[in-house]
Amino acid sequence: MTTELDVRAEAPARRHELIFETYGALAPGTSFVLVNDHDPKPLYYQFAAEHAGEFAWEPLEQGPTTWRVRIGRTDAPPEPGS
Repeated sequence: MTTELDVRAEAPARRHELIFETYGALAPGTSFVLVNDHDPKPLYYQFAAEHAGEFAWEPLEQGPTTWRVRIGRTDAPPEPGS
């Protein structure tokens, strides 16, 4: 079962904190669905800068009033030299 995180009722200042807390709690290979009231493109860029190669981003619904994105933690990368 996929967890859904609906941040539409949250204060804008709290949204990214909740999203990154939820992401941080994911086991490798799992995901959650983010529900937002605007295009989360800036969030994608933040993930790309802070978690490059460690996350998956799959748009599921793209507006005009609701955006849904599946955000996942990728499987752990192989250890160097293995």
